[in-house]
Amino acid sequence: MTDDTEHQIRADRLAKVDAARSAGIEPYPTGFAGRVPLARVRARHAQLEPGSDSGERVRVAGRIMGRRGHGRAQFLDLVDGAARIQLHATVDATPDYGLFGQLDLGDLIGVEGEVFQSRRDELTVRVEWWQLLAKCLRPLPEKWHGLTDTERRFRHRYVDLITSDESRAAAVARSRAVTAIRAVLDEDGFVEVETPVLQPIYGGGAAKPFTTDSNEFERTLYLRIATELYLKRLIVGGLDRVYELGKDFRNESVSFKHSPEFTMLEWYQAYADYRDGMDLVERVVSRAGAAAGSTIDLTPPWPRRTLRQAIIDEAGIDPLADRDRDRLVAFMQKQGIDTSADRTWAKAVDHLLGHFVEARTTSPMFIVDYPVELSPFSKRRADDPTLVERFEPLCNGMELGNGYSELNDPIEQRLRFEQQRAAAAAGDPETQPMDEDYLLALEYGMPPTCGVGIGIDRLMMVLLNRPSIREVILFPPMRDRA
Repeated sequence: MTDDTEHQIRADRLAKVDAARSAGIEPYPTGFAGRVPLARVRARHAQLEPGSDSGERVRVAGRIMGRRGHGRAQFLDLVDGAARIQLHATVDATPDYGLFGQLDLGDLIGVEGEVFQSRRDELTVRVEWWQLLAKCLRPLPEKWHGLTDTERRFRHRYVDLITSDESRAAAVARSRAVTAIRAVLDEDGFVEVETPVLQPIYGGGAAKPFTTDSNEFERTLYLRIATELYLKRLIVGGLDRVYELGKDFRNESVSFKHSPEFTMLEWYQAYADYRDGMDLVERVVSRAGAAAGSTIDLTPPWPRRTLRQAIIDEAGIDPLADRDRDRLVAFMQKQGIDTSADRTWAKAVDHLLGHFVEARTTSPMFIVDYPVELSPFSKRRADDPTLVERFEPLCNGMELGNGYSELNDPIEQRLRFEQQRAAAAAGDPETQPMDEDYLLALEYGMPPTCGVGIGIDRLMMVLLNRPSIREVILFPPMRDRA
């Protein structure tokens, strides 16, 4: 549809608004009392025989999404977001039939009338009274194809939701998955909490933060990149099981699996280790998958593979034979892999894992036992201090999260911060800044703890089999129009 055509349609519909008001009809009235959701109407009359009346009058409301017939009778499709029902208007039964016939696709209306089953076995409401609730001034996309321009789908998500049953279903599935996640944690005695979004020191992840200025405090603040360090302060304070489900922000590039604003679930469980964390991840994700209607088999237990053996099996190189960055970089370069971001040995190991292992994963599994250099907040393994008790759940080529036995030794944690500071001085832009208050908290004593983070957006990509993170975020960040 051209812009000129769309402008003309809008002008014609604005004229209808003016005409309605001239006739004493308000096209944007307040409220519609007594409305019955369409799904409830359909459920109540599911057994009605074709060609029979129910004897029950209902008040329903929704958006006109289809029209058939003309002259003395019309059939319309009414949609309220959760269900669809047919309307039947006739010149004999429907008041102001001429005005009713001038309604446009997309208009929101309220209707009162008897429910019946048509001879073609379609549940229908007779239009015995009606009211315009909101005039749709813009033309909707063509019925069968919906909003096909990807950029418009994300930029004008409200239109996408109006026209796409699939998009609405995805939004509902996400909500149900999150509800299921909360239920698992609540049943296990976790307490949901809220920690600061504006932080004086960002931490808990390797990422560039968004910065802002506080007029009142006369200082720079950061949008959080993770909730980790504040949640662990609560563990120190005696809240033994806590979780937070909210937004994090990272001022980085956008890709099919990265968004600068994203939703994270983090939980911390005192007196537990990373094995307990994996068990709980299995329960949380499998329950979320069932609630979202996922077809992926998420039945526990999931396989566990060490990082070292997984890379040996999939890439054919032992990443832990030494700490030689150049050896790993040369191996990847021979295979045409861009290694420009692999400034350290740890970065190169992580790149090998993502390229050769993560990308090839189909069924759910855990990668376990990471090098200490990749994990500044993880506890070392007692039998091998070069490794830490850390895991990542993978599925369908995607890393879903991260978890580990938390480092609770304040002396070693300070050393890890110092190592991060040295890496920053050497040119690594994604390091952990020193957090003296967090170190002070650890000095009061934090019990053995397991911490887990799961990216909700990535989880929904996997559960709903969507190729882009923007498909599962209702209003994804967008670049300005050119």
